[in-house]
Amino acid sequence: MTDDGFAVFVGARYPALVRYGTLLTGDRGHGEDLAQEALVKTHRAWQRLHPDGDPEGYTRQVMVRAAWRAGRRLWRRELPAAAPPDRATEVDAFDVRDTTEVVLAALRELPAGQRVVLVLRYWAGLSEQEIAAQLDCSAGTVKSRASRALATLRRSGGPLTDAFTHTVV
Repeated sequence: MTDDGFAVFVGARYPALVRYGTLLTGDRGHGEDLAQEALVKTHRAWQRLHPDGDPEGYTRQVMVRAAWRAGRRLWRRELPAAAPPDRATEVDAFDVRDTTEVVLAALRELPAGQRVVLVLRYWAGLSEQEIAAQLDCSAGTVKSRASRALATLRRSGGPLTDAFTHTVV
């Protein structure tokens, strides 16, 4: 078996995998790193995944587990700054912000475990039981992480606060 199929897979799915990694990590650079690390593992498993397996599902699973493990480490990666520290940042209250940046900024404020649960629940559309199975934890852990994450987003006072304070009647 050649690597041609893997190259086609990467060419077709890389942008989507980076977007997924960006949501899981809260940062595009870290999302790219996460996607690339997962693709290395996917390449190693390629012969058993292709043509009858699910290489994208495998890659996403590797990404989720790596993001989940990163949240358990005591050492945290550096957090990117909006501007270099030697430059003042001007704040414009009327500046139109891209929704993507608003969402990523809100996700960045959450611990990795809470961020992963929210991405799997609301972006990937998985149920609490599916998330628990994927993360190898209890459904109660998934519920508590999601609840804490949403509570943090409600209290943040940021642009997404309204999205989490409305109740459905």
